[in-house]
Amino acid sequence: MSRILIVDDDARLRTSFEKLLTEEGYEVETAASGEAGLEAVQQRMPDLVIMDVRMPGMSGLETLRAIREKDPKLPVIVMTAFGTTDTAIEATKLGAFDYVLKPFDIPDILTVIEQALEAGRFMRARVELNVVPETAPADAIIGRSEAMQEVYKAIGRVAPTDATVLIRGESGTGKELVARAVYQHSLRSDKPFLVINCVAIPETLLESELFGYEKGAFTGAVNRRIGKIEQAHGGTVFLDEIGDMPLSIQAKILRLLQEKSLERLGGRESIPADVRILAATNRDLESALAEGRFREDLYYRLKVVTIGLPPLRERKGDSSLLCDYFLARFAKEMALDNPGMTEEAKTMIAGNPWPGNVRELANTLQKSLIFSRGYPVRPEDISQAVQGAAGPTLVNTETVDKVLRQWARETLAAGGQPDLFASLMDRFSSILISETLDFTHGNRTRAAKLLGISRPTLHAKMEKGGLSGAGIEEED
Repeated sequence: MSRILIVDDDARLRTSFEKLLTEEGYEVETAASGEAGLEAVQQRMPDLVIMDVRMPGMSGLETLRAIREKDPKLPVIVMTAFGTTDTAIEATKLGAFDYVLKPFDIPDILTVIEQALEAGRFMRARVELNVVPETAPADAIIGRSEAMQEVYKAIGRVAPTDATVLIRGESGTGKELVARAVYQHSLRSDKPFLVINCVAIPETLLESELFGYEKGAFTGAVNRRIGKIEQAHGGTVFLDEIGDMPLSIQAKILRLLQEKSLERLGGRESIPADVRILAATNRDLESALAEGRFREDLYYRLKVVTIGLPPLRERKGDSSLLCDYFLARFAKEMALDNPGMTEEAKTMIAGNPWPGNVRELANTLQKSLIFSRGYPVRPEDISQAVQGAAGPTLVNTETVDKVLRQWARETLAAGGQPDLFASLMDRFSSILISETLDFTHGNRTRAAKLLGISRPTLHAKMEKGGLSGAGIEEED
């Protein structure tokens, strides 16, 4: 359970925030001043601090400086009612993860909290290499094949340097884990580590997310905002899926690598940027070069050192280790006994090409563990997990599609409904979440894991769909 410290001199805000976050499953502590907040950090290190800027006595900025001196990896979200001033900007420069304006929308603040906790976990949780599967932590790179031994050696050689690293591999091979391992063994491991997914952020927002913007740079830019690269000064930035980055932004990344500086969107000032760049892609960059979709000069700047992750089909002998690791991990996460798996099942795993690589294998094993009902995982459990249906109790997918299509046609024929797409998606989301909670007997943690979403996201969707009421049991 993540522990969050709320620092604000407003007693009503502290109380309402504590109630909200406790209901979301977080452990919450509050402090009425900067001095009390700093003492709480020193005595009981939280996973996240949410702090007001303007407080009597020790201000929020002074408290932030002291927290950053004690632990640069502790994420801090700053709250302010004065978004048009430079105070929030200064907080970001000092290393705050983000700042939010009062009053704020609950879904928005829960999203920022989730992102900050994830960023803190990425910086704190070490990625273990080549460990015993049954005792490995959740963040581990498992494998003893010759191909993986070469990966471990490459991490060890490049981590202590400041060289730019390009991590290549098919989808699901573990590129982000390798990036985190490089960071954690680097000389910048006590500085920030920020992850930017170049695909997850819309192109129109990616440039401002990376480089920030000046007031008036575009409609809605009512004040200056610091970008992630400037925020990570002294640390490391991981650009995931860089092969999908637009050409216009590639030019700015090239300048960053060449000149160690950047310009905010709408600005002319050259700002020093001391960051190490790690990048990853599953794209064929050589083909992208030939087709003019990727800059040749950036390509050579990125591949100072290249770490290639082998697909699972080329990691002979690792599948059994990965099975042991994921079954132990998922059994622990779902509070189940680990039943293991039969040799026939392991042979079946080893013979599958797994186009989705380790990620696909992990998802399959998690489903198989549920289907096995406490018995050792068998080939039929794996088949059921891979195919998505097995057994007479499951509805035929063609029947499901037919029902959904009929529902969509009837809704469209009725007409006159505003925000039709959002309405249908919300309705289906409510049905899916309700059924999942029924399947897990109200255990929200298991429900979130089965759906592949976070607990705060699940709670927000339950609230939106009116499902957070009677009949929903809390997890143990």
